[in-house]
Amino acid sequence: MPHLVANFLRTSSGNISHIKKSAISRSRTTSRNNSRNNSFSASPYASDSEDHACASHSVKMPDLADAMKKHRLSLHFGRSSNAPSSSSSPSSSSPHAPVAMDWSIESPPIVFYGSPAESTGALVSGLLYIDVNEDAVEVDSFTASLSIHATQKKPFQSHCPDCHTKVTDLRSWQFLAHPTSLRRGRHQFPFSTLLDGSLPASMDSPLVSFSYQFKAEAVAVRAPSPAPAASASAASSTSASRLPVRFERTLRVKRSLPEPLYPHHSVRVFPPTNIKASAHYTAVIHPSGSNSVTLKLDGLMTHNEKVKTVDLWKLKKVTWKLEETIKTTASPCDRHAPASSADDPSDPGRAGLVRTETRLLGEKQLHDGWKSDYSGNDGTVDLEFDYTVNQLRAHGKEPRYACDLRAHDGTDVSHALHIELIVSKEFAPEGKTHLATQTGTGRILRMHFAVNLTEYPGLGVSWDNEAPPVYQDVPPSPPGYPAEPPIEYDDLEELDALRAVSAPGSRRHSESGRST
Repeated sequence: MPHLVANFLRTSSGNISHIKKSAISRSRTTSRNNSRNNSFSASPYASDSEDHACASHSVKMPDLADAMKKHRLSLHFGRSSNAPSSSSSPSSSSPHAPVAMDWSIESPPIVFYGSPAESTGALVSGLLYIDVNEDAVEVDSFTASLSIHATQKKPFQSHCPDCHTKVTDLRSWQFLAHPTSLRRGRHQFPFSTLLDGSLPASMDSPLVSFSYQFKAEAVAVRAPSPAPAASASAASSTSASRLPVRFERTLRVKRSLPEPLYPHHSVRVFPPTNIKASAHYTAVIHPSGSNSVTLKLDGLMTHNEKVKTVDLWKLKKVTWKLEETIKTTASPCDRHAPASSADDPSDPGRAGLVRTETRLLGEKQLHDGWKSDYSGNDGTVDLEFDYTVNQLRAHGKEPRYACDLRAHDGTDVSHALHIELIVSKEFAPEGKTHLATQTGTGRILRMHFAVNLTEYPGLGVSWDNEAPPVYQDVPPSPPGYPAEPPIEYDDLEELDALRAVSAPGSRRHSESGRST
């Protein structure tokens, strides 16, 4: 039979025309042999060309039919078979799985409002669903956990998974502590937790990444299916199968810093010249927004009283750059820690390697767009421009920027706006600045301002501002009335008599009695 498989593979490696020709020639040879009613013995190593060349090397037809029946499955290359595979097992993704798992998040997007020192955290709440597709399934255990994964892109030891990723468990839930039978249908299990505001937000950078992983696992037990009496011995050897169903999702955690009421004001002086730069900019910026900078230059003109001329500094070019600096520490695991600091976690030798990288998020050059005024005693230039983050999300990929972050493990992400001004010195007669002549002297004025890149807060607010007040937080109630003794009233009959006497009708009656 080896020659049949070899011939099949050799024929399949050719083109379609060659396969058709081989099939036609084989059918003609077979029909010719049947008409002659001759049988020849063939060598097991005969090639396909020899079978076509000489009929004496053909195989007996009964032997060929028997060989095809025995080895029929071996010739089904690349074809699907209806027979079930012994290695296949039901899973949560299969439509015939006994148990499937899903979830729904009921809380708003996870956003830390404020700095890590001021933020009260964010609430995470939702429902886990177990869909039972059979009449009844017994679940041994059902647990879930939420953890933060800190992954170093350039770890202390490149081939060590412990140096590469450090996992910190934040919360765990045990929904079913003992075996429980669940009927057909959907069963829900609520979960909730409060993430501390000092935790880092989700990020992905060339050096380090932080991600929040939610994992749930349920272990279902499927009882063996009843078998007929003929196969009772085989059924007795089959025990109940344990089917673990796993569910994993990634939570996106953001941080939003409040915007200041007024723009930040900064003043720079560039000695030995008299140039002074005054900048107004927003210290908190957003990645998808446009941020403006107002710049004013003073001291651009100097008077020379002796020669009756003035020196002018004229702005020629403005360049702004938005840079991001990422600094992290790749700490070693317990196995790769230095021998001197293996027993002392506070040893500086366990601090690891410091990684730093700076990348450019946006850049632009301006050659015009400002207003110059040299008519007074002091020349001025007024300029206003916008700067943005150019490395935004595209085609479903992660954004190529990271918001400001400061984690407990030493990871620090900061941003800075760099402004570069090129000025050229010229001189002109006093009162005739339009006749300025270049002197060939120029200077580069550089400034950088620290800015905080953060996400938009949207319409959400912190969870502590949304929650209703508790009993201890209720302000004092309105002032109460002082406790006074009750008013003592006289006898009602005496009061009625006094009221009758004081009435006008009774007074007239008494007066008429006196007159008579």
